[in-house]
Amino acid sequence: MKLQDLQLQTPYLTLDGEGEFYDLCEPTPLEEPCLVSFNPDAARLIGLDAEAHRDPLLVELLNGTYLPKGAKPHAMCYAGHQFGHYVPRLGDGRAINLGSVNGWHLQLKGSGETLYSRMADGRAVLRSSIREYLMSEAMHHLGIPTTRALGIIGSNTKVLRDRIEHAAIVLRLSRSWVRFGTFEYFYYTKQYRELEMLAEYVIAESFEDLKGDEDRYFKMFSRIVDSTARLTAQWQAIGFNHGVLNTDNMSVAGVTIDYGPFAMMDDFNYYYVCNHTDRVGRYAYGEQPNISYWNLTMLAKALTPLIPKERTQEKLDDYGAFIYQDAYMDQMRRKLGLEKKEEGDDELIAELVGALHEATVDYTLFFRTLSRYDGEKEPLFDIVMDPLVMDKWLKIYDRRLEKEARTHAQRQEAMLRSNPKYVLKNYMLQEAITLAEKGDFSMVERLLYIAAHPYEELPEYEAYAGDTPEISKNIGLSCSS
Repeated sequence: MKLQDLQLQTPYLTLDGEGEFYDLCEPTPLEEPCLVSFNPDAARLIGLDAEAHRDPLLVELLNGTYLPKGAKPHAMCYAGHQFGHYVPRLGDGRAINLGSVNGWHLQLKGSGETLYSRMADGRAVLRSSIREYLMSEAMHHLGIPTTRALGIIGSNTKVLRDRIEHAAIVLRLSRSWVRFGTFEYFYYTKQYRELEMLAEYVIAESFEDLKGDEDRYFKMFSRIVDSTARLTAQWQAIGFNHGVLNTDNMSVAGVTIDYGPFAMMDDFNYYYVCNHTDRVGRYAYGEQPNISYWNLTMLAKALTPLIPKERTQEKLDDYGAFIYQDAYMDQMRRKLGLEKKEEGDDELIAELVGALHEATVDYTLFFRTLSRYDGEKEPLFDIVMDPLVMDKWLKIYDRRLEKEARTHAQRQEAMLRSNPKYVLKNYMLQEAITLAEKGDFSMVERLLYIAAHPYEELPEYEAYAGDTPEISKNIGLSCSS
């Protein structure tokens, strides 16, 4: 399909109350826009030709100067708990929704002021846009539910952050843009009719099989709990730190959204905080399961006009007792090549987390190296700072492997499919940003390719499979973008 044939729908606008659910608005174009990168994989999701990057309309689409048939630009209203404090009105302050096609909602991030900009300029800078564009694609190819990204443009429009920077726009795709905070907005403003309308919309959008079910609201909440647990378990297993898990950054569809000061773990640190504005470590890597639970309790509270508190609490108790833990254990067994479920696996994994924290080792490199483990420990000793700590855990692991029926070769093959060789670390992204700010987008394209092949052997990119350079390990980032 050509860009001029793109036809959008706007199901969210069927909800009553412009200014409550949404506000109609127009994108503010950037000056001298230029295409930084185009993602043919995402293009296929919405039926676009892979050659769409050759069409001048692509830059116009990303810049908001070309609106496809059926598009009705709008910003969505929501609230949220930010760092534990309730903010009664947030909304899309720099993102404008165009409409949806094939179940994917198109959104321009960085496209100018909206009703919800709160004295800000509604812009996103090139560095943060590149980070989101690349990381959302990397997460997808790692098998982690996420938003996607069609393309990104830079410009000559200047914005002030910590310094003067150039503005950019990334076109994001998501199955849903409804957040925990969207429900919170209507709960705290006591708009219970609108709260019910939102629930019906979410069911139609994300849980269609529940339509008409007498118990659909509770089942919707249960699905959200389950998908949030699975998503959080995947973050923990891959070593991903989101950085800003406010309730307005949590999706009811159970996907990763709003890539801000995120990080893939370098040297493993259970208490790692990638957001340097998070001084108390609320959103530290190790706290993410607890924060996801806390955010779910806020969602449960917002749904009390529709679901008795006792029922949502029972489901939340299950999250704490086994839903998350079971999801995490499944992820870690796959990483460790364990096909069977055995008593004591939880202790084995807890001991591993402690050993990784103590031994000082690159998280991704450790598991990729372990994927070829055949009893020879030297390759693992070579990558850790404290081999004695690792040796102690490997003895436990060896005993556990004796209970498996698969051969070493079969286990190794399965582990190589579960433990990526490449993840996009912040130092790699910074390399791409530094070049892009000079007008060279080649590294963006290189990382987009690497992101799409995380489990493969890519000899030409071997340098990106090793330990992170010491000066760039576990750096902190800010929310500034």
